[in-house]
Amino acid sequence: MSKKDFYEVLGVNQDASEEEIKKAYRKLAMKHHPDRNPDNPSAEEKFKEAKEAYEILSDAQKRAAYDQYGHAGIDPQTTFAGGQGFGNFSDAFGGIFDEIFVNRAGGGRSGVYRGADLRYNLEITLEQAAKGTETKIRIPAMESCDTCHGSGARPGTEPKSCPTCNGSGQIRLQQGFFSIQQTCHKCHGTGRFVSDPCVDCQGSGRVKRHKTLAVKLPAGVDEGQHIRLGGEGEHGINGGPPGDLYVQVHLKPHQMFTREHNNLHCEMPISFTTAALGGEIEIPTLDGAANLKIPPETQSGQIFRLRGKGIKVVRGSLYGDLLCHVVVETPVRLTERQKELLRELEELSSGKDGVKHNPRAQSWMDKVRDFFASP
Repeated sequence: MSKKDFYEVLGVNQDASEEEIKKAYRKLAMKHHPDRNPDNPSAEEKFKEAKEAYEILSDAQKRAAYDQYGHAGIDPQTTFAGGQGFGNFSDAFGGIFDEIFVNRAGGGRSGVYRGADLRYNLEITLEQAAKGTETKIRIPAMESCDTCHGSGARPGTEPKSCPTCNGSGQIRLQQGFFSIQQTCHKCHGTGRFVSDPCVDCQGSGRVKRHKTLAVKLPAGVDEGQHIRLGGEGEHGINGGPPGDLYVQVHLKPHQMFTREHNNLHCEMPISFTTAALGGEIEIPTLDGAANLKIPPETQSGQIFRLRGKGIKVVRGSLYGDLLCHVVVETPVRLTERQKELLRELEELSSGKDGVKHNPRAQSWMDKVRDFFASP
């Protein structure tokens, strides 16, 4: 089984600072520590994953190797100069070729990164999902710092060339004729070093702000579906493009209906008399009240379908159905006269006419007798 990405395990971005990594690890360690989750193998496994991720990302050299080669770069079975691992033979030659082309190009990597995608959980009512709605959301996001204009340096100063990689964003490890290039752990591949950081963004070039966005949900949107707002995620680094915002829909429980794709279900209690003699009842729909005819001799659990009274198909013209589940209600708090009438009904329904009035009960009793009579 392939290992999870260490940045994903800790829930941080690849450009996270050492302090952000440490804070994320402490939070996960407290949550999943075995002492706080006895007899929970899943929590213990998550604790081990977080511990391993922190051990790698908190070490500058190991983190640089991991950024360059992934899990293969920290494999202790295959190491190069300085204890840095790399995955296989082709990785080694890849480092040599990278060095040749980088030197010819006259510089290293640009350090431009796309902004992180964001997710927002939006709760809406069933009525809003059925008819569609437009709502406003307020989200936190990392945006370019206005004070330093994203440079990370205090106004009046500029970032300097990184002294570790001489501004290339890469460092070279060499053993014999093999040459391997890695992302510089000092500047994280940007080639720049901020010696006098901006007081507002602490040198990161980005600050946390809140913004308000309008989200339009189409009629028929369902639980778990998401709406993508392109370019509304976090701002990129060093001029990189912004990420996207994914608004994930969650439906609030409804007091009357439950949803199954585009169909709706509801329970309708009816009286014993209505079930036996038939009648007409009023039921609710998302479009208002509707009348439902109950035929005589209706049994509890019987389902009546009202076509087209469900949820509209997203970006379509069809509608689902409303399925009414009938529940015959046993009368309670009976008067003596009511009890007397029910006993009289029982007497009239028993005897030779029992099969005619209660066919399912009679059939069930026959099966019970056959069951006990069988050897």
